[in-house]
Amino acid sequence: MALKDVRILIVDDEIFFRQVLRALLEKIGFTVVGEAGDGAEALERYRALRPHIVIMDIYMPDMNGIEATRDLLALDPNARVLVASASDFDCDTQAALDAGAKGILMKPFVPKEIYEMIRKLLTGK
Repeated sequence: MALKDVRILIVDDEIFFRQVLRALLEKIGFTVVGEAGDGAEALERYRALRPHIVIMDIYMPDMNGIEATRDLLALDPNARVLVASASDFDCDTQAALDAGAKGILMKPFVPKEIYEMIRKLLTGK
């Protein structure tokens, strides 16, 4: 699959982080098909857009990224969720992995790490 064919949904309540992540992903060559500001909106966008990958923040109002990841995988067991976090709390990132996230992207974002994580997720290698 070519990079431009990889469809990504960004979920973060902070517009700044969505903009930074979108710019990084597009610079790498991926296609950002949408954005959401909370977990409930993420579920709606996922249903409508069917992205290959969802990059989800952990800390959001209303429905956080852990709850949204759990609900997303109940909706589609094949969903691929990467959780984005600036947290140093291992319990939060472990809770996201326990909910079904496939990996953790730490903020601030490093383009090479994003690329490698997505490549591994898509290829299984």
